[in-house]
Amino acid sequence: MPTKIPSRQALRDETRFRILRLLHENPELSQRELARALGVSTGGVHYALRALVDKGLVKIGNFTAAPDKRRYAYVLTPGGIARKAALTARFLDRKLAEYDALVAEIAALRAELDAGDAEGAGA
Repeated sequence: MPTKIPSRQALRDETRFRILRLLHENPELSQRELARALGVSTGGVHYALRALVDKGLVKIGNFTAAPDKRRYAYVLTPGGIARKAALTARFLDRKLAEYDALVAEIAALRAELDAGDAEGAGA
């Protein structure tokens, strides 16, 4: 049973979901810290953040507690919070489908091994 490769849109949604989730928990994360947490390039995070800002899902403000006043806080807007909830539901559905497929694949592999053991014992 071949593993299904996620579509480009699914990967984009997953990246946005993970960014929104991280920013919701830690709005003071830098783009470099986000990139490190996501395992993607800083440029990729910058591009995704710009898209989220352009869509009105994230707003950028100065992070007042930082000693370096060039640091920004990325705050989810009400629309961003709603989008995060929708992405969370889709992400969960996709992960549950992947889990079900993996369980089925494991069962098939075990059945193959058991059949092979039975054939080997009868020889």
